[in-house]
Amino acid sequence: MTKVNVYVTLRESVVDPQGIATKEALKTMGYNEVENVRIGKLIELELDGSATEIDARVKEMCDKLLINKVIEDYRYEIGEVAGK
Repeated sequence: MTKVNVYVTLRESVVDPQGIATKEALKTMGYNEVENVRIGKLIELELDGSATEIDARVKEMCDKLLINKVIEDYRYEIGEVAGK
């Protein structure tokens, strides 16, 4: 079993209202050094297969279902074999 972390973020051209609200809240709390906040999500997958197969399948999953290609970007990291 191989663990894959998929990191999904809004495209730079998309306004991030949650990030803006978080930045303002942090500044209100005294964290004035915070210049920008962008909120994203982490998707953890565990898959069977070879590294080449996993790479192709994860890309396919992201492109077909896991992200909204209009407003989101993604990257992923294929980790070590997860023991169970």
